[in-house]
Amino acid sequence: MKDLLLANPDYLSLLAHGLLVTVKLFVTSWILAMLLASLLTAIRSTSSRLAQALVALFVEYHRNVPGLVQIFVWYFGVPQLLPREVQRWINHHDGEFFFSCIALTLYAAAYMSEDLRSGLRSLPRGQVEAARSLGMSYRQTLQHILLPQALRAALPPLMNQTLALFKATSLAMTVGVADVMHATRQIENETYRTFEAFLTVSVVYVLLSWLIMGAGAYASRRFSHARN
Repeated sequence: MKDLLLANPDYLSLLAHGLLVTVKLFVTSWILAMLLASLLTAIRSTSSRLAQALVALFVEYHRNVPGLVQIFVWYFGVPQLLPREVQRWINHHDGEFFFSCIALTLYAAAYMSEDLRSGLRSLPRGQVEAARSLGMSYRQTLQHILLPQALRAALPPLMNQTLALFKATSLAMTVGVADVMHATRQIENETYRTFEAFLTVSVVYVLLSWLIMGAGAYASRRFSHARN
């Protein structure tokens, strides 16, 4: 009987490094996506029709173009528009990770902004008038009253988008990001033990997905206790 792949310290180290890259890509993209989604939601809730139209166009593009295509646009297309000095600098500073992170951030932000927007629209309209009567500006009302409540209301769909973003990080392998999928392919190419290699990475994704779902359930309980 052959030894398990994980019994080989070289393969175990390769998978561990790939997993670290995957987590780094996911966490960075998620934080940036949440910040951008909040900004997009705030812009779309203004009275400016031009701003609303631009955000709507952004959302429609990123929701209707596959994530893999968006990664290719950023990695293969956008650098061609940049000065050569900038291209060289990016290529020497992990450009694969950089452009994949941008693409995943924009992709996730489009979905998250729609979830936040739905949560915002579910709030009573009287809260805005009440806040304005207390002397709060629109920005203060949005920041301190509306967006926190919209976040609570949108938590279930936001958790679905979080899981989708985590799984979408595997697409970064296609442009050379050394994530856990890239490590798995490398191990599979060296050992030809396809089933064992991909079974291992499948278990990794399942366990991390459960961890994310558990964190979401915990956050949901905390928000429920805070409301009560």
